[in-house]
Amino acid sequence: MTARVFWTPQRGVPTIPSMQLDGGQLLQRLKPPFLENFEKFGELGAAVSVWQNGEPIIELCGGFRDARREHPWTSDTLVLVWSATKGIGSACLLHALQEHKINLDQRVAEFWPEFAQSGKDNITLAQLLSHQAGLCALDRRVDVLDYDAVIRALEVQKPLWPPGTAHGYHARTFGFLLDELVRRIAGKALSDYWQENFARPLGLDFWIGLPKKENSRLATMYAPKTGKPPEPKQFYTDLVTPGTLARKTFTSPYGLHVISKMNSAAIRAHPIVSFGGIGSASAL
Repeated sequence: MTARVFWTPQRGVPTIPSMQLDGGQLLQRLKPPFLENFEKFGELGAAVSVWQNGEPIIELCGGFRDARREHPWTSDTLVLVWSATKGIGSACLLHALQEHKINLDQRVAEFWPEFAQSGKDNITLAQLLSHQAGLCALDRRVDVLDYDAVIRALEVQKPLWPPGTAHGYHARTFGFLLDELVRRIAGKALSDYWQENFARPLGLDFWIGLPKKENSRLATMYAPKTGKPPEPKQFYTDLVTPGTLARKTFTSPYGLHVISKMNSAAIRAHPIVSFGGIGSASAL
């Protein structure tokens, strides 16, 4: 395991206890559960990166990025981060809204007129960003890799609950909603917006749509070991039961339900904002 402490408070330098982190103390707290994840739960490879105020404080990495244990997991290892990509996508949309002086209480349909169909004309940007739009699943069966088909399906989709009255995690549709709004407002795909406004200026090893040349340092994804489902059990029961909202939410748009498919270089190259981001722990 590699562990690095980048910063600790110096004696005589005033600090605010509630705002400053002591790197040495933090390492003492993080290292045991990090190691336990390998020793007790069979982790293959992992990394943890902690930053504060734009500066790295702690970096932990260990194990391997392949099942044959030929390639050590280092601080430069890239890995698929699944739904953490949604945070990157949200940051891009919020940045675009700020740049164009757009308020969160404005309606989505002001920028995406076709979105207003099927009772969605009054859905606000705030409701969409907070998973209150009622669009967590689609009635149309469309492929997750067919961007245009997914957008058309979202445009005609009727909300599954009155928008703004409840929250419901938009597991797969969320990224498409973000992407299309960035395209309508900023005139470019969200993956390009991310690179131009964040990744390249800040030197971040993170992509939504991985370039071919970066595949050599990527960790391979493996399905987790099966076992007793964690709490809440009802959610996991619904997840495997056809016709439930949970099942529809995590299977529409359909495709890429088998983890091993995410190891394809062609799939990695697709800019899937809902769950396709790839980067290092430090970049994230």
